Amino acid sequence: MADPQSNAAVSASPLPERQSPPAPPELPPDAPRAGVLHVRHRHTERYTVVGNHLAQHPRLSAAAIGIGVHIQSLPDGASVTIKALTLRFREGEVTIGRALRELEEAGYLVRRRVPLGGGRIATRTFFLDHPGAVVRASVAGGSLEAVTPGAAAGPEPEVPSVPGPVAVPMAAEVSVPASARMRSAAPEPVVPTGPAADLLAHLRLTDTRLLLSERDVRRLVPAVEIWLGRAATPDQITRTLTAGLPPEGDPIRHPASFVEYRLTTLLPPPLPTEPLRTATAATPAAQRAPLVTCDGCERAIRTHDPRALCRECRERHDRGKAGVVHSAA
Repeated sequence: MADPQSNAAVSASPLPERQSPPAPPELPPDAPRAGVLHVRHRHTERYTVVGNHLAQHPRLSAAAIGIGVHIQSLPDGASVTIKALTLRFREGEVTIGRALRELEEAGYLVRRRVPLGGGRIATRTFFLDHPGAVVRASVAGGSLEAVTPGAAAGPEPEVPSVPGPVAVPMAAEVSVPASARMRSAAPEPVVPTGPAADLLAHLRLTDTRLLLSERDVRRLVPAVEIWLGRAATPDQITRTLTAGLPPEGDPIRHPASFVEYRLTTLLPPPLPTEPLRTATAATPAAQRAPLVTCDGCERAIRTHDPRALCRECRERHDRGKAGVVHSAA
């Protein structure tokens, strides 16, 4: 039986056909020529309606907008503290805390201290879907509701008056924590006043790079008041904050942090309660040595030894002793 030939022709296998690239999606005739194009999807579950006033806010940072959208998607009772949000996001406490302060200044986040009875006080956090919403509260109400200004609304329910922009009845807050209906207006910022606020506001007159916002002034006022409480004059505080600044051409990127660092690091100690006593006043006259006359030159010296010599006579006496010893040797 003949061996099969090793050089027999092998049947050629057909080459794979070249795949054509996918066809580009068909664009509507009115589609823009540049920029993002949205692929819309109608959600039927697990979605949150966010207003463009938040998603496209002109002054909020990206972190503040993202945190605001996340808080708006949470259910009632969820924790929105800095610690809780730090565990959820990779941003640090400083970034998240700054974002929460931005939302609070923009009117989306409202914090109010409410009494719980028995001398207890709790801080409640409210997130408004619209910063211009008007909030009403009713003990008998069964839902949380917000109405934008100008919308038709029914008669106002009778609620007990509560100081502050958020009209939340205290009884409803305790008994019905999540179902009481509320309407609130955004809090108006309070312009800081007083010697500490005036000092911080006048820093920009010394150096234009130390221009502070109202929010920065409100935050730094307690630190300046500590300096004033330790008997530091406004001129001394101003010189401390403005001394040794960077060269005039170099910018100070974060003037509030710069001022806060100096207020914290260079804080003077408090003055002692008792006046400073000198050495003469601390030593009673009865404890000082009396005046006696030197036996050698009759010069007055202070000593407890009545036969003591003054320094010159003592040196002269020591030199005489040394000479006698040398002659004897």
